[in-house]
Amino acid sequence: MARAGALRKPTNVSARADLVAEAKSLGINLSEVFENALEASVQEVRCRQWVTENKEAFADYDRFVEANGVFSKGKKLF
Repeated sequence: MARAGALRKPTNVSARADLVAEAKSLGINLSEVFENALEASVQEVRCRQWVTENKEAFADYDRFVEANGVFSKGKKLF
């Protein structure tokens, strides 16, 4: 998920000391885990925002389909 070659910004985060110690003892790259989790969270929030921002368009399309049907009605070959 992480983009190779992307600029990195040093960031301070807080986590449970025991968890950090165990992760390090297991060879887990904390920066990579953090970056991947942050990227997934950003994507999830953007997706929810997009859905919220486009709710009216979805409703308009649903009303159109209800009134007119879908464009491919009668064209299905299966």
